[in-house]
Amino acid sequence: MTVDELPAGENGICIVRSHGMAPQCIKEIEEKGFEVVDLTCLDVKKVQQKAVQLAQEGFLVLILGKPEHPEVVAINANAQMYSEDVYVIPDLETLKFLENKIKAHKRVGVVIQTTQKLEFLESVVNYLIPLSSELKVFNTICKSTSMRQQEARELAKSSDLMIVVGSKKSANTTHLAEILEGITTTIHIETETDLKNYKESIEKAKNIGITAGASTPENIIKSVMIELEKY
Repeated sequence: MTVDELPAGENGICIVRSHGMAPQCIKEIEEKGFEVVDLTCLDVKKVQQKAVQLAQEGFLVLILGKPEHPEVVAINANAQMYSEDVYVIPDLETLKFLENKIKAHKRVGVVIQTTQKLEFLESVVNYLIPLSSELKVFNTICKSTSMRQQEARELAKSSDLMIVVGSKKSANTTHLAEILEGITTTIHIETETDLKNYKESIEKAKNIGITAGASTPENIIKSVMIELEKY
């Protein structure tokens, strides 16, 4: 059961999901008598540790990612325990508002949400180089995410249509769709039932490529492939 608030006068086990959690929240859970089982993804843990390291070393810390994403919220909370100079950067436009602060601080450290795009990291680094005298960058994009994106790029080059399967709330799946849209016609669906909305595009395509987000269940992918055979 997912909860936003712990009930008073009870006990049990609270599981920290793969996105991680703010240290303050974990402490509150323990103080209320619940046992904490931390299942934070090891790659996410690494981002938290690198952000804390940068904060402890006196860098202005930039966390590249979506501010409302649970993973980013947890990374931000960990880093802010050691410094007030911690900022979440969802895009280059946001970064431009911090230009004077960056120039004044001179020492800038960067980490990135594990499911973000490499192109975003590259664009931020290129923007920061002339602004900072010392720039420390940790490429904390998950390796499996990077590999999935690269393999999908190659598949898209030989496809008239790419179908991305997975939740539209999933960061790595939506980024995958965004990348492929720049290469070929791309549709993002959650289940096989969504295919009917793209019947014309599917029937026109000669070569269709299918990829999926990391969290997409295999049975959903298989169902999409079975449904496609009907076309």
